[in-house]
Amino acid sequence: MDIASLSIAMSQSSLSSAISIGMLSKSLDQVEATGDAMTAMLEESVDPNVGQHIDIKL
Repeated sequence: MDIASLSIAMSQSSLSSAISIGMLSKSLDQVEATGDAMTAMLEESVDPNVGQHIDIKL
């Protein structure tokens, strides 16, 4: 291979890596937001009055 084709190949590889890192960063941000939303939803669903009394008929 000549120098020009090696330079193009390295540039394309670098661009591909940068795009992959950007996509992973966006995915990580989305997963963190989803996790925060799930945590907030679970915190809101806690009801301290549920499960304190049991009705039993014999």
